[in-house]
Amino acid sequence: MFDKDRFVERLLASRREGIAGLPVAQAKSAEEGGCGVVGFAASVPVRGRHIFEPSVQMHNRGNGKGGGISAACLNPAQLGVDAATLRDDYILQVALLDPGVEPEMEKAFVEPFFRVDHKTRVERAADHREVGLDVRPPDVVRYFVRVRPETLGAFASKNGLEGAPEREVEDEFVYQNSQALNRRFYASLGEQRAFVLSHARNLVIFKVVGYAEQVVQYYGLEDFQAQVWIAHQRYPTKGRVWHPGGAHPFIGLNDALVHNGDFANYYGVSEYLRQHNIVPQFLTDTEVSALLFDLWSRVYKYPLEYVIEGLAPTTELDFDQLPEDKQRVYRALQRQHVAGSPDGPWFFIIARSDADQDRFQLLGITDTSMLRPQVFALQEGEVSIGLVASEKQAIDATLRSLAGEDPRFRLVADRTWNARGGSHTDGGAFVFTVQGTNGSCRLTCTDKFGVEVHSPAGDWSLGSGAEPSIPAGVETLAGRIAAGAGREAAGPVFREVRDAVASWGIDEVRWLTRALETCAGRDDAGREFALELATLLNDRRYDCGGKKPGAVLQLVRECIRRILDAVPVLDAPGASAWRRLDWATRATLRAPGPGEAALVVCARDFPPEGEDCDARLAERAFRLGWNRFIVYGLKGQRFHGCGLGAATDRVRMDLYDSSGDYTASGMDGMELAIHGNGQDQLGQILKSGRLVVHGDVGQAFLYGAKGGQVYVMGNAAGRPLINAVGRPRVVINGSCLDYLAESFMAGDPHNGGGFVILNGVRFDDRGRVEEQETPFPGSNLFSLASGGALFVRDPHRKLVSDQLNGGAFADLSPKDWRLIRPYLETNERLFGISVERDLLTVGGILRPYHEVYRKVIPARLGVLAKQAVPE
Repeated sequence: MFDKDRFVERLLASRREGIAGLPVAQAKSAEEGGCGVVGFAASVPVRGRHIFEPSVQMHNRGNGKGGGISAACLNPAQLGVDAATLRDDYILQVALLDPGVEPEMEKAFVEPFFRVDHKTRVERAADHREVGLDVRPPDVVRYFVRVRPETLGAFASKNGLEGAPEREVEDEFVYQNSQALNRRFYASLGEQRAFVLSHARNLVIFKVVGYAEQVVQYYGLEDFQAQVWIAHQRYPTKGRVWHPGGAHPFIGLNDALVHNGDFANYYGVSEYLRQHNIVPQFLTDTEVSALLFDLWSRVYKYPLEYVIEGLAPTTELDFDQLPEDKQRVYRALQRQHVAGSPDGPWFFIIARSDADQDRFQLLGITDTSMLRPQVFALQEGEVSIGLVASEKQAIDATLRSLAGEDPRFRLVADRTWNARGGSHTDGGAFVFTVQGTNGSCRLTCTDKFGVEVHSPAGDWSLGSGAEPSIPAGVETLAGRIAAGAGREAAGPVFREVRDAVASWGIDEVRWLTRALETCAGRDDAGREFALELATLLNDRRYDCGGKKPGAVLQLVRECIRRILDAVPVLDAPGASAWRRLDWATRATLRAPGPGEAALVVCARDFPPEGEDCDARLAERAFRLGWNRFIVYGLKGQRFHGCGLGAATDRVRMDLYDSSGDYTASGMDGMELAIHGNGQDQLGQILKSGRLVVHGDVGQAFLYGAKGGQVYVMGNAAGRPLINAVGRPRVVINGSCLDYLAESFMAGDPHNGGGFVILNGVRFDDRGRVEEQETPFPGSNLFSLASGGALFVRDPHRKLVSDQLNGGAFADLSPKDWRLIRPYLETNERLFGISVERDLLTVGGILRPYHEVYRKVIPARLGVLAKQAVPE
């Protein structure tokens, strides 16, 4: 009878001989981590060119010293094998740093042990210098192999593994054989001639000394098909690092892992692994992550939920809110494996192959403290795709690339969200699973606990493609659109359109966008009206009826781009209040002429940063006298609104499409609107002015901010308003992951100081405002604050003192309500979130403000607050 515990003990013992003499990992830091990671899983095969684009978009997160990709659920025809061979064989890929080592390597580690069903050299598509690589990547030889029966029998007998499932014994032999090959040809203290890139079933890895996109170019993977892809920029940041073996991804057996971050306890995790006869050979923190994942998932066979719990333990308030039975299991896991739990900051993306079950997975796992950025997205329809990345703009880049080739993909994800590591609600980890074989697959998304995640329901089609005619019954509306003039006229028409969209089909929406484009082409007043109405349709949430909101948004955003593409360029003849620049015409920049008021910048082809970026162009334009900027076609370009200085009270900038990091950092007086989600480091050290975000915001939002009014329609990710001082006044309508207003040092809100309003609401799939499960889910609300105040919508009193960590609840006075109500009224005008209908109405009943909102102040002021007399 098969004894699982005995099998694990014997299996780990069998590795002892292979680690003898290997060096102990050193607790040495090589470089802080700021890597770019991205991955996606699709229900249909996808070509490598589509992992190329998001990698390029995160080029700044790399350093040119390490880049890599992995692909799973492959097309057998492109590999020269049949489907059965792809399913059953291990794909052993060996990187040859010294091409002459191949015969010696094969004689020692391939021919004696494996039946080789297919062998090939991976062809290089270009000279390495042609794709910008300074170091020539290794040659890659690929073998499809199975362990010889006599070899497998001898291995099982030697190590006491008889009676175990044959495939599990074979897995372990393949794993140990690769360790032995690496030890001989890529030993940490020896000559580096060859190493194993990957040895998985239906999964491969490539990596170079360079950038991830250069992997695709050099090895000619633009047309290589797979259904799961992951990529990484940069190299591991703990331990001894060399290349290319030190680049991500790292392999377990059938799992490839990339990682953003670094471990404070890298040495401790390495020692934990050594106790299980596992020694890292490349001596990096990312490698130990892959080895740890393989140990717990393949050897111990923990359910995926338990593996994730071991990596990112549930703690504090979240642990207390787990069911009793789960607490018992998690407590046992933590007691047993806490020494092996990576101490953040880290974020993992993992590609997994379970060839026996025709199941392939993409995992995103964030550490409990959520100290590294991550964004998840899901799009469902005729084809479906799940995506995860360091930045949302990388997700947008992937969808843009896919939609340009295959119209079944759309430009807008149906759902986008951040993960809260170690949460009791979803666990902070998400799994996209491709089930089936090529051409007949289903994609599902689940959280850590196995609960399915879905996108909004509805028709995903984008219409018939024929020129739409005026829908019946909207002739009056059509007339108002045709006559539209100026921004002010757009609001009433928007309300009429908003109420009608639910009953329309997608072709009626296409008619609307065409009507707006026609109006915009009439004159400047028509353009102002059309852009404002299209922007409201982009920014607001409303009932789309039987249509997916993402499909409607795609048509609206394409309409905005066409309206702005039609603006005359700066040196065109004729009079216009609007003028446009793009990359090709940037040299024509000049001061505004008579009647010219708005400079429209198409950022599509500008670099993300540097002297030639569009943010620098806007700075130069401001010095020449331009005050109104509309920037569109953004693909992650950064630093918008930076560098303009203090005299900017009359400046307004609108950003469309995928804005990048550091937008509005140091902003001092201007108004900036982001018509979508903000990225990381948004509004750092913001001084004054108004920032409006019609979506969510990323990590480290308003870090060190000193002032200004800020309004966010959605959620904030980790650590918003850390070390903010002075008088920032901020409304966040959603919630945030953790550490809201940590070390807040604002002044007294009633004497010009700062405060935060947290509403804890969201929009449902029909555009209606509803409460989130809790206004704030974390354990560090107003943590260690020394000034200012926090006003939280919490009508059900779900917040508890244990979440405050240095804050204290105080009575909400009439004076407080007079202070914050004008900001909530501005918030209503910006986002359509009604103060009375949506915020003060609870359970269908209009409540007094002091029953709905709670005030949090620094703990040191709590005693004085208790003695204060309400006004």
